[in-house]
Amino acid sequence: MEKQWKIFKSPGPGAVSELQQQLGVDRIVASLLHQRGLNTFETSKLFFRPELSQLHDPFLMKGMRIAIDRINNAISKNEKVMIYGDYDVDGTTAVSLVYSFFKEHIAQIDHYIPDRYKEGYGISFTGIDYAATNGFSLIIALDCGIKAVDKIEYANKKNIDFIICDHHLPGDKIPEAIAVLDPKQSDCDYPYKELSGAGIGFKLIEAFSIANNLLLQTCYNYLDLVAASIAADIVPITDENRVLAHYGLALINTSPRPGIKALLDLNQQKQAATITSLVFGLGPRINAAGRIEHARKAVELLICDNDEEAAELAAAINDTNTQRKDLDLGTTQEAYAILDNDLLVAEKNTTVLFNEKWHKGVIGIVASRLIEKYYRPTIILTESDGKATGSARSVKEYDVYSAIEKCSDLLEQFGGHKFAAGLTLKKENVEAFKIKFEDIVTSTITKDQLIPKIEIDLVIDLHEITEKLVRILKQFAPHGPENMMPLFCARNVFDTGWGRIIGTNHLKLELFQKSNPNIRFQAIAYDKGDYINFFQRKTPMDIVFKIQENDYKGVYSVQLLIEDMKINTLG
Repeated sequence: MEKQWKIFKSPGPGAVSELQQQLGVDRIVASLLHQRGLNTFETSKLFFRPELSQLHDPFLMKGMRIAIDRINNAISKNEKVMIYGDYDVDGTTAVSLVYSFFKEHIAQIDHYIPDRYKEGYGISFTGIDYAATNGFSLIIALDCGIKAVDKIEYANKKNIDFIICDHHLPGDKIPEAIAVLDPKQSDCDYPYKELSGAGIGFKLIEAFSIANNLLLQTCYNYLDLVAASIAADIVPITDENRVLAHYGLALINTSPRPGIKALLDLNQQKQAATITSLVFGLGPRINAAGRIEHARKAVELLICDNDEEAAELAAAINDTNTQRKDLDLGTTQEAYAILDNDLLVAEKNTTVLFNEKWHKGVIGIVASRLIEKYYRPTIILTESDGKATGSARSVKEYDVYSAIEKCSDLLEQFGGHKFAAGLTLKKENVEAFKIKFEDIVTSTITKDQLIPKIEIDLVIDLHEITEKLVRILKQFAPHGPENMMPLFCARNVFDTGWGRIIGTNHLKLELFQKSNPNIRFQAIAYDKGDYINFFQRKTPMDIVFKIQENDYKGVYSVQLLIEDMKINTLG
């Protein structure tokens, strides 16, 4: 599928020049900083040198003081406390963090993760019943609960108090818990709204430490778990998240906890961990526990303090991830077959597929795969407890959550984010939902939103790529939403004649521009071997690329990672 190139609109040479002078950097670095809203010396300094002192006061979050008072009261009365969380990476890292911290302060404490298949997402009646039967009087819920109005009402009747720590969008009514910590509440003055679920959990233990005059360094020892949650939940790497991710990655790369180390070892991680390597290496393995078996195994791994035990637990989770991959591949191929045989597929603006036999644990992954191929809002449904339940994923600029909300009359429940959501409905409503969802999306999405785009930071010439630039670009990390790895465009590039296809269909090139023919760079373009003929015929090409360091047997060199390319038609 051809992608539309969108080049970031320059703030103007005057603004860039002023920042260049302030910082003593070239126009590329100044432009990149300005694009990120970093247009002063001070904001740029904090960007390049994140400090823990930049973290916001946790007591600015609505409900925090009440939450800490309730926890201290539970400690003084020796109450039983349950740490409850969702079954994905964000939920399991949040539970691991809060449980590990509070087990040093709360004598009677346990953790609980709902069964994806028996209980579903979020707080469940089953979980509350378990707490009541076993004498828990306080539940700290992480990465869930903001819409659990009926569940909290049920818990209140059983004399079980809840502290909700969530980061999802609230509904019209806030649950009547003892305290609700969610910066997305309209009346919450907390200055940063984009924390992950584990990030909210971190603010809870930070506030507890401040209130009880404990060393904050103890809290910082859990930032590896926060970094993993930030990566997996794909939250913006800005403001407080940038600080938490920076120090969390540093912890992972110097002294990771046994569970994380065991997972990285399985991934044969040789280079320093990054947000990207956590997304694709760590996240799927942690997620696999909850997708295929039970997510408590992920918590057991993450709270483990013994290397040998961690290695055994990680190996078991890795086996589960292998099963997940097989299910993922099989389901994706079945979904492709359905769409390939649909004569009306090209006329639709959505994809909604329902198969009672598909595994609930992989439908979100399959939805994402279908978007890569068909690029439109997608929902994959399967059967669970006699109902259709599924995962929704969206294209980059479209709010699929809002579209699903407009179909709420056909739904039993739903929740999620702008670009990803979960939903449950009666099986007999599936066809009506497909029609209504298609109608709503068609009336609200634009043609432009249905075209995949590559957002380019800057057009540069190859001779502008210097060792100094590469060193500074490395300091833009950690990368993620709203601070992606810079993407450049170079016009009219040619191959020296050295280019060839490697592997299955990858293109290995040595590129130059005629304006500076002696400046040459090695480049790799994955799955783009079909373009070899253009380079062999000396066709001028435009490329979109990232600048990276290539490590080959300890020898470092600059390499261009090509994301897309087109024939230059301007000459």
